[in-house]
Amino acid sequence: MTIDEQMAYLLKGAAEVINEEELRQKLEKSAKTGKPLTVKVGFDPTAPDLHLGHTVPIRKMKHFQDLGHRVVFLIGDFTGLIGDPSGRNKTRPPMTREQVLENAETYKKQVFKILDPEKTIVDFNSRWLGELGSEEFIRLCGKYTVARMLERDDFSKRIAEQQPISIHELLYPLAQAYDSVFLEADFELGGTDQKFNLLVGRDIQREYGIEPQVLLMMPILEGLDGVEKMSKSLNNYVGIAEAPEEIYGKVMSVSDALMWRYYELLTDLSPQDVAALRKKVENGGLHPMKAKAQLAAHIVKDFHSGEAAAQAEVHFARVFQQRENPEEMPQFEIDTNGEAIALVGVIAEIGFAASKSEARRHIVHGAVSIDGEKVGDPLASLTAADSPGFILRVGKRRFGRVVLK
Repeated sequence: MTIDEQMAYLLKGAAEVINEEELRQKLEKSAKTGKPLTVKVGFDPTAPDLHLGHTVPIRKMKHFQDLGHRVVFLIGDFTGLIGDPSGRNKTRPPMTREQVLENAETYKKQVFKILDPEKTIVDFNSRWLGELGSEEFIRLCGKYTVARMLERDDFSKRIAEQQPISIHELLYPLAQAYDSVFLEADFELGGTDQKFNLLVGRDIQREYGIEPQVLLMMPILEGLDGVEKMSKSLNNYVGIAEAPEEIYGKVMSVSDALMWRYYELLTDLSPQDVAALRKKVENGGLHPMKAKAQLAAHIVKDFHSGEAAAQAEVHFARVFQQRENPEEMPQFEIDTNGEAIALVGVIAEIGFAASKSEARRHIVHGAVSIDGEKVGDPLASLTAADSPGFILRVGKRRFGRVVLK
């Protein structure tokens, strides 16, 4: 690729870059010397599973890998113990080292669904931050002012709302910045919500006499509702470890407008390819549903396989378009001890709802059926004598054969 083509590829989908001139200079220098650039992305393992929103910067890491650069997937096992204050209106509850390390192991497995494991450096920032020592950490703190730290929106809002800020939260951006110093990062990737932390990294690198990193900030991916950011707590997410048919079905549920956002941020298609596909849909040459099916297949293939994508497509057509039950579904046996059992209890017990309250809401909203017949009574109960075996459906994608004994 020419330098212009490399820049277009790396800037695809980016929300902001600081700055393009430095980006060009670093790419030109790398091309001239043959030395790959160091690209850093940090992830604090605060939850065990990754969703599609997390993969936006990870996919950009892959683009750097495609161009031959050195990618460091940095697990913040040290900074994770502090807790990133970005976007928080109160102090994060601390995590134990055991929780952090357990989550970190799942991260390592999941990121290699996108990144090339042979070309990826996985590192832990406790390796240098844990060895920094109190004297050197004090020197690090002396390179930044409290006034500048309190300029960040998260802190200024909390001060205005009289919400407490713990001293250790002020150390987080400095610890993240020191990661860039130690790794001598040429680039750091992150979401737009990380802008303050990333800028501190540039400042601290200068303080240590290191050429500042270029910042490439990716947009925050909207969830399935197309409004809020993708989040497990909002239940609008697609987990990359979910079953192929679940991923496929969730992607097929997004709006036609959001589909193009996902094409841009969740596939490796070039901007020209995405534009051509969109034009084809707008001109009537391709039905939007077909374009969405291609997107769903792309995503399932990335995290599972081409065969899994094909099977998920068949499953979707059978269940949602032909309104039939899937050929394969899990089977659950429940011992009733000869007594009636509440349907909400069955739904919660087999894991089709997180609680009986959630199961009750599914029933009230008409999302539960037994053998194809909707159930509208949240107080409904079942017995082994009357309903020894049946197919239970909850929501659009959860099916199971239930046997009462």
